[in-house]
Amino acid sequence: MARSTPTPLSRREAQIMDIIYARGRATAAEVRAGLPDAPSDSAVRTLLRILEDKGHLRHERDGPRYVYLPTMARSQARESALRHLVRTFFEGSAASAAAALIDQSAGKLSEDELAQLERLIDRVRQEEQR
Repeated sequence: MARSTPTPLSRREAQIMDIIYARGRATAAEVRAGLPDAPSDSAVRTLLRILEDKGHLRHERDGPRYVYLPTMARSQARESALRHLVRTFFEGSAASAAAALIDQSAGKLSEDELAQLERLIDRVRQEEQR
């Protein structure tokens, strides 16, 4: 049975979800074809079943095949994963998480990215003053 809140993904599970999000829907064979260093057919099917159990995927029958679809939009999955990451590693502090990302990206952010961050901070400040 699928859980109401999807659980975090392993590296391989994330690769599978990337393939399914990119395609919109995929069979086990299509997933396997898209994986680097693809495991066996049975291993891919097992991972797909695990992703269903975790609440990330559902399947539909298409003749003899199962076609796998995400249970939520990629943007919802991203938000859920980010909330989990911030709670788990940054004690719920979005500022600490953002600071860690910026520190890690030191010297790698373009002027456009820095301007985007400034606009975001300005927007949040304005909303806080309301």
